Amino acid sequence: MVAKKSSPPPTPPAAAPLPRPTSIEIASWILAAIGLYLVLRLHLLAALLGGLAVYELVHLIAGKLRFLQKGRGLRRALAVTLLSAVVIAVLALIVIGTFAFFRSDQGSLAALLAKMADVLEKSKEQLPEWLARQVPDNAAELEHTAVAWLREHADVVKTLGTNLGKSFLHALIGMILGALISLHETLDHGQRAPLAKALTDRAEHLGDAFRRIVFAQVRISALNTALTATYLVVVLPLFGVHLPLTKTLIGVTFVAGLVPVIGNLISNTFIVVVSLSHSLGAAVGSLAFLALIHKLEYFLNARIVGTQIKASAWELLLAILLMESAFGLAGVIAAPIYYAFLKAELSERRLI
Repeated sequence: MVAKKSSPPPTPPAAAPLPRPTSIEIASWILAAIGLYLVLRLHLLAALLGGLAVYELVHLIAGKLRFLQKGRGLRRALAVTLLSAVVIAVLALIVIGTFAFFRSDQGSLAALLAKMADVLEKSKEQLPEWLARQVPDNAAELEHTAVAWLREHADVVKTLGTNLGKSFLHALIGMILGALISLHETLDHGQRAPLAKALTDRAEHLGDAFRRIVFAQVRISALNTALTATYLVVVLPLFGVHLPLTKTLIGVTFVAGLVPVIGNLISNTFIVVVSLSHSLGAAVGSLAFLALIHKLEYFLNARIVGTQIKASAWELLLAILLMESAFGLAGVIAAPIYYAFLKAELSERRLI
């Protein structure tokens, strides 16, 4: 008897190919790319982030309020308007409160910088010889170095305050625009033209990327700040180490932690230098502890942010590196959002 040949396993049906992109879709991609480039080129990132923050928060909160889901017409429009006003007010108060905290006696950023300069001057004998040569010998030399730097970067220092005020104004205008767009969606029930619909799809993908990346980064920064606060307020005092300006250091850790990669390095530098005011051993201990936190943050970025956009850590770091080279600090902030948006668009077309 001849044995029957086993039949090969059935081949899974191939996914139906997507239709070729229309000229309208291609035009929307080009316009979206131009718009995102101009946001960075014209220094409007604060406006974009402010608008997206209000828009996403209004939608997130409105989705959890039953009376808004059931409301119709003018009543729903009034409710969305009130909700938008509350969101804008809360965000503005958070920004103003942050600035006020760092200018107060308890959280003075100027006092922290002055303390760091004083620590570096007084702890020169504790440093290795190769590092001690880089530190000024006395306060007069330190002051001379600072004055020389200010003269060399006079234009940067002169415009720093103006740029901060302008960024806050841009963010406020962006928040108002985000509220108006939310209100427009509540009232608009008409059929959009093809290009308008395609651009709306691009905007929805960008908003979704913002929500996933920024909200995840806030969670990471909050956890990082909680661990750092535990170290500064609980662990160090157990060993008899009481650092000055701990509230300022904790505040800097949270705010800087909102900026991927470099924010953590900035806050770590502040903590290590201030720890040097107690002893070299405290500084080494702080460096070791913060290195562990940095590794944890790297893992969390790969786990939380990477999971949100289905990207590996090296992809995010490469995107940040390229955007920083092209646009500086704004590129670092925008890189994860832009990359998530790009990946969403490519995934929708099954290109990756």
